[in-house]
Amino acid sequence: MEVGFIGLGLMGRPMALNLIRAGHSVHVWSRRRASMAPLLEAGAGDAASAAELAERCPVTISMVADAPDVEQVTLGPGGVAERARAGHIHVDMSTIAPAAAQRIAAALAEKGVVALDAPVSGGEVGAVAGSLTIMAGGDAAAFETVKPLFEAMGKSVTLIGAAGAGQVAKACNQILTGVGVAAVAEALNFATRSGVDAARVREALLGGFAYSRILENHGQRMLERNFKPGFKAWMHQKDLRIVMEEAHRLGLALPASAATAQLFNAVVGSGMGEDDSIAMLRLLERMSGAEE
Repeated sequence: MEVGFIGLGLMGRPMALNLIRAGHSVHVWSRRRASMAPLLEAGAGDAASAAELAERCPVTISMVADAPDVEQVTLGPGGVAERARAGHIHVDMSTIAPAAAQRIAAALAEKGVVALDAPVSGGEVGAVAGSLTIMAGGDAAAFETVKPLFEAMGKSVTLIGAAGAGQVAKACNQILTGVGVAAVAEALNFATRSGVDAARVREALLGGFAYSRILENHGQRMLERNFKPGFKAWMHQKDLRIVMEEAHRLGLALPASAATAQLFNAVVGSGMGEDDSIAMLRLLERMSGAEE
C-alpha cells in the first residue's frame, strides 16, 4: 500500500520503518528535515509537505505531539486537506483529546477526507518491535482498508467505535499506566526507605495479585535506575492533562488520575521532563529527603 507518514520522532520513525519492512511504499515528511534521513536511507520517498504526501498517496498517517500539531499538518497551510483527493484516508496516531479528534475528523470530512484516530500504547520499545497496541476510532470501512498498515506496526489492533473513541481508549490507558507508574514508584521507594531490599520485594510481589506489567518492566528499570526515555515524562504529563480536561468537560471525578497528574507536573517542573516517566521514582525520593 502507498502511504504518506508525517512526524518522525521517537515513535514515528520506527513505525514508518516497520511499514517499509512490511513492503509498503512509504513517503515521508517532517518539519525537521534531519529526522527524515533514516527513512530516506531505508528507501522512503521524499515529500516537501504534508499536502504533497496527500496528493501522492491515498492514505496519510500523522504521529505528532498534540492537537494543535495535528490540526496544522491536516487542516493548515500545506496540510493534508489542501491537496487530498475525495475519499483520502487520514490516520492520526498521536495522542490528543477525544473532543479534538472529533472536531478534526468533522473538519476533514467537509473536505472529502475520511479521518481515523488511532493512538498507540507500547512506547518506543513497542514502536521498534512492531508490537504496539492500536486503538482506533472512526469509519469501519476505512479501518479495514488501512488495517494492513496497523498490523505492520502493532500486534493488537482494535476498532473501538466512532470518531474520538480511539482517543477515549488511549486516555483510559494513560490513567492505568500513569497511576501504575506512580504506585510502583511509591512501593519501591517505601521498601527502600524501610531498609528492605526493594528488588526482593518486587520479586515477591510479582508472584501475587500485585503483579502487573508495569511492576515487571518499569519496576526493573527503576531498580536499575535506567531513566533513558522510552516514553518521556512530559508526554505522560500531557496525556494526563488531556484526561483531566476531559474529566472537567464531562463533570467526572477522577481522584487517582488528578493526584497522578500533579505528580507528573512536579516531575516535569523538577527538570526531569525529558527522562522516562519512571523518573517518578526520583521525584518521590526527593520528596522523601533521599539523596540521589
